[in-house]
Amino acid sequence: MPESQPGSSSRSSGPAARGRRRGRLASWAASHARCLLESLGRLHRRWVASLLTVLVIGIALALPAGLYVLVKNLDTLASNWHQSVRISLYLKQDVSVDAGQHLADDLAGEAGITATRFISANQGLRQFKRTSGFGAALDALGSNPLPGVIEVTPKASLPPAAVSQLVAQLSQRKAVDHAALDQAWLRRLTAILALISRASWVIGALLSAAVLFIVGNTIRLDIENRRQEIEVMKLLGASNAFIRRPFLYSGVWYGLLGALVALVVLAACYLALGGPLSTLTASYQGSLDLKGLSLRESLSLLVLGIALGWLGCAITVNRQLAAIKPK
Repeated sequence: MPESQPGSSSRSSGPAARGRRRGRLASWAASHARCLLESLGRLHRRWVASLLTVLVIGIALALPAGLYVLVKNLDTLASNWHQSVRISLYLKQDVSVDAGQHLADDLAGEAGITATRFISANQGLRQFKRTSGFGAALDALGSNPLPGVIEVTPKASLPPAAVSQLVAQLSQRKAVDHAALDQAWLRRLTAILALISRASWVIGALLSAAVLFIVGNTIRLDIENRRQEIEVMKLLGASNAFIRRPFLYSGVWYGLLGALVALVVLAACYLALGGPLSTLTASYQGSLDLKGLSLRESLSLLVLGIALGWLGCAITVNRQLAAIKPK
C-alpha cells in the first residue's frame, strides 16, 4: 500500500479550510443583508410613524448643516471684502509729486503690501470736482487744498491685527501726514462669523443629542411592541446579538433617511435664498458665488446621520434587551 506523501494532508486541508471560511463569510453577509432588508420593510409597514421620525431627524440635522453653509459663504464674502481694503496715506503739503511717486514705488516692494497707487494733489482735485459737484466753489479757493495720497493695498492673507499694525508703521513715515483705514466693519464681521461658527458647533452638538434621543425613544417603543416576540426568541435560545441586529439596522435606516431629508432641505433653502442673497451682495459692490455642501461634505453628513442613528439605537436596545427576561 503506497505511503502518503508528507504534507499532502495540509495541502488538501488548505483549500477546504478556505472554502469553509468563504462559506461562513457568505452566510454572515447573507444574514446581515436579509436583516437589513427586513428592517427596512418593517419601517415601510408603519410608514407614517417612520416618516415623522425621519422628518424630525432631517430637520435636526439640517439646522447645524445650514449654519455651516452660512458660515462658509460669509467667510468667502469676508475674504473678498478683505481684498478690497485700502490704506490711504495722506502726504504732507510740501511733498512733491516725484517724491510721492518714489515713496509709492518703495512701498510696493515691502512685505505685507500687494500694490500701491499714487494720486497727486491735482489728480485728486480733478476727481473730487467730478464726483462732488462743488467745482465752482473749489475754483474760487485759488489754491489746491488737497494733499497727495498713496493708496496701499495690503495682502489679503493679513489678519485684521496685522493690517492695523501696518497702518501704524506707515503713519510713521516722514512724508506721511496721516494714515486712514476704515476697518471697524471688517473686525465686526470677523467677530460675527466667529460667533456664528461657535454657535453652529453648539447647536450641532445639542441637536445631535436630540437625534440620539429621538432614535432611542423610537426603538424603545418598537421593542415594547415586540416584547412577547423577543421573549419567545430568548426561550428558543436566541442570543442578544441576534435579537439586537434588526433594531440596529432600523437605527441605521433612520439616520440615513434623516440625513437625506436634511440634504433635500438644504437644497430647497439654497434654491429659495440664492437669488435674493446674490442681489444683496451685488448691491454692496461685492460678488458672492453661493456654495452649498460639497460632495465630500454631503457624504460626511450621511455618515454622521448613520452614526447617530446606530448609536442612539445601540444605547437603547442594549438596556432594553437586558431588562427583558423570558418567563
